[in-house]
Amino acid sequence: MAERRREFTERRKALGFTQESLSQGLGVDRSTVARWESGKVDPQDWQRPTLAKFLQVTLIELDSLLSAEANPKHSLDENTPTTPPEYDDELEALELARRVSSSDVGKETLERLELTFHDLAIKYPTVAPQALLGQVRKYAFYVSGLMDAKKTLAEHQQLLVIGGWFSLLGATLHIDLNQQGAAAARLRTAATLARHAGNSEIQAWCFETDAWRVLTNGDYSEAAALSETAQQLAPAGSSVEIQSLAQQGRAFARLGYSAETYAAIDRVQALSAAMGTPNQPEHHFQYDPAKSLAYAATTLAWLGDPAAEAYAREVISRLSPSEDIRKWPRRMASANIDLALSLVATNRLDEACDSAQHAMLSGRVAPSNHWRALEVVRAVEARRISDARDLREVYEGMRLQIEPAGD
Repeated sequence: MAERRREFTERRKALGFTQESLSQGLGVDRSTVARWESGKVDPQDWQRPTLAKFLQVTLIELDSLLSAEANPKHSLDENTPTTPPEYDDELEALELARRVSSSDVGKETLERLELTFHDLAIKYPTVAPQALLGQVRKYAFYVSGLMDAKKTLAEHQQLLVIGGWFSLLGATLHIDLNQQGAAAARLRTAATLARHAGNSEIQAWCFETDAWRVLTNGDYSEAAALSETAQQLAPAGSSVEIQSLAQQGRAFARLGYSAETYAAIDRVQALSAAMGTPNQPEHHFQYDPAKSLAYAATTLAWLGDPAAEAYAREVISRLSPSEDIRKWPRRMASANIDLALSLVATNRLDEACDSAQHAMLSGRVAPSNHWRALEVVRAVEARRISDARDLREVYEGMRLQIEPAGD
């Protein structure tokens, strides 16, 4: 029968950790910490450096904490003689060297996973979210399995980053499908992996994506605050810095903060111009300066500024829409909703109905954006025009194409 690791438990308590708080910090289940303390299982090799850091011990001292306890008081007792520090350092260096050279993962596997993630992120604007989510789930599950494989410390770090990206993309797709609980869970996973990897870019994207999630739920103040945090974390001049600023501008528009909204639009355009065109502008996590027009159209439409019409028409013109509306990218459908909202504001209701219908019939309006289309429908219904009933029917048909999904 396994012997309980009393010193391990006492060390955890001495530092103020509960099993729950330590498990959260390490990104594992509470039951995993409990099994470590009961002596039933050992921490995985890749978990030991982080665990040692949390317990404020060396790897050698951690091994002592985890050993069977014939004597309940040893290595960490300040009254007990310890191994000379230089000897500890030497053994720790040898142990790290051994682990660095041992792996069941491999460079090729990690490179293939990175390429797959980028491929899925590039497909994001044109592939239906429910179809893309299945692929993301498959690869995220595979990455999770690799966490238990033997690997070098460098490979472990790289795997944390890859897992963070897949979790972040999965969260984005759950938001598109209006699966709020699943989106929040994947964002927590992405943030934990990014924190352990020390990757501020993914952490910033987590806050930016969460800002969009709460904005679609009508919590505009929270969306602005989350966007601000994302900007603080984002590397200077990065895609996520620009996108989080754009997200904050949208929130300001919904709050009716005109001065802040216009300032955000100007800054987004300035940062976009300085960035230049990325190699893969379709990539969801690479900000395409062309998006700044679409962003301005949406933001100004929400603010009620008639200038939104010109921006929306420019976006539509640049996208050169196909005659087959089913082949439109999602940005094209969004631009038509923006145009419809601006036309409602200037009382051109027939044109507004036409633009909104095209957007909804294209099948390219994600469930997370249905509320934007509904704003056009309600505005037209309030004017009591003859086309209002037809527009409502189109909206209800679009809404029922995807059954409401649970969390």
